[in-house]
Amino acid sequence: MQQQYELVYIVTPVLSEADLKKNIKKYIDLIKSEKGEVIHEENWGVKQLAYPIQKKTTGYYYLVEFTANTDIVAKLETLFQRDENILRFMITRLDKYAKEYSEKRRKGEIGKKKQKPKADKVEQEA
Repeated sequence: MQQQYELVYIVTPVLSEADLKKNIKKYIDLIKSEKGEVIHEENWGVKQLAYPIQKKTTGYYYLVEFTANTDIVAKLETLFQRDENILRFMITRLDKYAKEYSEKRRKGEIGKKKQKPKADKVEQEA
């Protein structure tokens, strides 16, 4: 049965740009090879960690939204746990409300600050 998932993982910041892209492509290819479909990918870049992990204070964050069969979660978890370049990961199955929120966020309807229209001030002289 196809489910929609959101995967966020943190890669060690010491990798070169080419190694980082290769690492990301490896997991995307796994999802596609298991008859999954990648809906959205988002590069969050290097961010400060809340606490040191493996003596590292920063990490490269990456988000992937995908649909796949439920058995892919166990395969991904096993690969992430074995990969020494992955600091942390989280796979979340999205319910109908999370799917709706995610779609709005991708379209830019959520997450961006709305600017209030500036009212013209008219100064009156007394």
